[in-house]
Amino acid sequence: MSPQPTGYLRGNDLILTRRFRASIDEVWASVTRSERTALWFGRWQGDAGPGRTVRLQLTHEQGQPWAEVAIEACEAPRRLAIAMKDDYGDWRIELNLVQAGDSTELRFVQRLSDAAQAGEVGPGWEYYLDMLVAVLDGKPLPAFADYYPAQKAHYLQGA
Repeated sequence: MSPQPTGYLRGNDLILTRRFRASIDEVWASVTRSERTALWFGRWQGDAGPGRTVRLQLTHEQGQPWAEVAIEACEAPRRLAIAMKDDYGDWRIELNLVQAGDSTELRFVQRLSDAAQAGEVGPGWEYYLDMLVAVLDGKPLPAFADYYPAQKAHYLQGA
C-alpha cells in the first residue's frame, strides 16, 4: 500500500512537514552532517557554512550523480537554506525546525520555477523525508516505487 501524500502547494512553494520523536539537535544533525545525510539522502563533501558551496552525491538517484550545493543560510539548529542546480533544474530549498516538548517538526519548502513540476518533485520529497523518518526511528527504508507514480496526481491537482 502506497503512503498517503502529505505535501501541498502554496503558489509555487512545495511544502511538506514531518514530526520526529527526537530532539531538534538530533534532527539537525541528520540534515546537516554528511555521515547522517548519507543514510537518507546523500553524502556531501567540502567546507560547509553560509556563503559556501559543497558537493553532494545523490546516493539514491540513478547513477549517484554529484551536484554543487550553495549554502545560503545556516542558523543551527533551526534553519537551513540551500540552492542547487543540476540536469533537472534549479532547486531552492529551505528547512525549518521547531522543537515542541519531546518532538521536533521539520518544515520543508522548495520554491518551484513552475508549479507543474510538483507532480514529479513532490513524490520524490515525500520519499526522501520518509527515508529520514525511517532512519531516525530505526525502521526499514521505504521503496521509491511506493511513491511514484502513485502520488503524482495528488501534486498535479494543486498545480
